[in-house]
Amino acid sequence: MTVDASGPQRGWRALPAGIWALGFVSLFMDISSEMIHALLPVYMVTVLGTSVLTVGFIEGVAEATASITKIFSGALSDWLGRRKLLAGVGYGLAAFTKPIFPLAATVQWLIAARFIDRVGKGIRGAPRDALVADISPAHLRGASFGLRQSLDTIGGFLGPIGAMVLMWLTADHFKAVFWIAVIPAFISFGLLLVAVREPKRPANLRRVSMPLRRAELARLGTDYWRVVAVATVFTFARFSEAFLVLRAQSTGLPLMLVPAVMVVMSVAYAASAYPAGVLSDRVDRYAVLTIGLIFLLAADVTLAFSSGVAGVGIGAFLWGLHMGFTQGLLATLVADTAAPELRGTAFGMFNLVTGLALLVASLVAGALWDVFGPEGTFLAGAGFTLLTLAGLLFVRKRPGRATQ
Repeated sequence: MTVDASGPQRGWRALPAGIWALGFVSLFMDISSEMIHALLPVYMVTVLGTSVLTVGFIEGVAEATASITKIFSGALSDWLGRRKLLAGVGYGLAAFTKPIFPLAATVQWLIAARFIDRVGKGIRGAPRDALVADISPAHLRGASFGLRQSLDTIGGFLGPIGAMVLMWLTADHFKAVFWIAVIPAFISFGLLLVAVREPKRPANLRRVSMPLRRAELARLGTDYWRVVAVATVFTFARFSEAFLVLRAQSTGLPLMLVPAVMVVMSVAYAASAYPAGVLSDRVDRYAVLTIGLIFLLAADVTLAFSSGVAGVGIGAFLWGLHMGFTQGLLATLVADTAAPELRGTAFGMFNLVTGLALLVASLVAGALWDVFGPEGTFLAGAGFTLLTLAGLLFVRKRPGRATQ
């Protein structure tokens, strides 16, 4: 592992202002969304009388919609050559949908709001990631994706904490909390419009007329598809974080304290994503990804065999470290390996494939849990992690240093 100590200026001060702005856009939108989503299932069941089956159906359709939308929005951003426009549409939809949650009197309105909110997430995801790649210098690309991921994750756990505090202050007044959640959503949207500037499209960059044609997808190249393949196998190893919550509950932890496992995981995730991104700019990116997989292997083994709360807490912390060392880095590898004019399509296809893999992985993990218990689920995750580590031997050819 060779450290590159020379070269252009590095460190967080060297990151472009647009990267910081996009990070805080993600942070504020995640605070808003997670404040609502942390309470929405309970609100639907206890206040509106919705069945748990209906809640599960709504969540499944919402997330599937987001995954499918990403591929089309990414391709459209390549065709238009306008990343910020589509990111703005996605964040705008999410912001203007938020008031529907406190105003909705029936479950039908909530279904519509949740659906539109996830469409917004799908529209903004791939163009935003492509915009990060466009704005960031190649030598700071890992740090740029790591910073955005860190800020996004901070919003992800500040939202539920804020929801819990506000429910206590308002004596469990759901609608009051939903109204307060509207504020950070509009801050996010406004920040995107004002503080993010899209770089001019280089004059020599090839125009893409039909990004989803087979010929264009082939232009993404072998290195890109290898990254997608490794990420897909890796997704089978990590499945949904909901199983961390179930593992905490299985130890006998009181229900009111069970969500603390997600806070532990998120703190580790947020604290490690940016340093991991910085490290990946200085050494072989695949070496950093390997470290992340080792953290996941340790987390799976710990969660499989620990019977107490402390062991589950350590497992959750290791799980968060693996997320910090892999999620931003995988996005960086997509940016490294995809042609600049096809970055939106590349991120959209990556998100679609890994999103579907996560759905299948979670179903398999649930089936294993029912048959073999938590040990079976996490040991299977460890097996897929070892398979992913083996796959890295075939793709790790050089440090990830992409074209501009």
